Amino acid sequence: MTEPPTGPLPDAPADPRTGPASRDAAKTAVDHAGDVHHRGLYALLAVLLAALLFGGWGVWKTFAPGVDDPQGLVREQQATIDALEQRVATLARSDQISREANNDLQGTLAERDEEIAGLRADVAFYERFVGATGQRRGLAVHELKLQPQTDQAWHFVATLTQNLNRGAVSSGRLTLSVEGTVGGRLKRLSWSELRQQHDVPGAEYSFKYFQQVEGDIVLPPGFQPVRVHVRLAPARGPAVEQSFAWGEAVASAPQSAPDA
Repeated sequence: MTEPPTGPLPDAPADPRTGPASRDAAKTAVDHAGDVHHRGLYALLAVLLAALLFGGWGVWKTFAPGVDDPQGLVREQQATIDALEQRVATLARSDQISREANNDLQGTLAERDEEIAGLRADVAFYERFVGATGQRRGLAVHELKLQPQTDQAWHFVATLTQNLNRGAVSSGRLTLSVEGTVGGRLKRLSWSELRQQHDVPGAEYSFKYFQQVEGDIVLPPGFQPVRVHVRLAPARGPAVEQSFAWGEAVASAPQSAPDA
């Protein structure tokens, strides 16, 4: 038999699959596979994004008026404008009603204050002439008020009082005369001239403690009044005459006092 040769074995030939060229090829293949995977992922994301955008656009087209429906958009805006105008009109009317109610309330409060002031004046008046501590006085004109009716016509209210004879009735007639100027000259108008009637009787009065006597007088054109004289002619006893400055007698509505 032939013996195998002895000594070192020769080197085995290199495997081309395990060499440097093979490793580079494998790396290239792996990189290529990674790129393909990423490109596929990007494409999938792009498809999903496009689907979302398309779906959102479809929803907006379905529930919102688009440019292809301008009349619908105009109708919606007009409806909004009409609703706002109606609300503004309602608020304006409500504000007007509130202002009118406030003005009415202020007027009512002013009237009540005036009534209270009148009642207080009446109470003071009663206390002076009916109270036990009131000063005793005979027949007199406590107050005279004049109110204009027209340029020449005037309404007078004379308050007559007496508490000297308590319980006794004072009766008689009241007349007025007015001093003034006309054409630069002094003149005194009598009761008949003021009443524009001849021999007209005076205003009648009859009371125990006080009474308001009213009537009307007429001044001639161009007459400038200065003073007014009140004459009381009682049924018994001497006449009583008192004078008042015209400007002081002209005042607002007289305070009413009941006959007593």
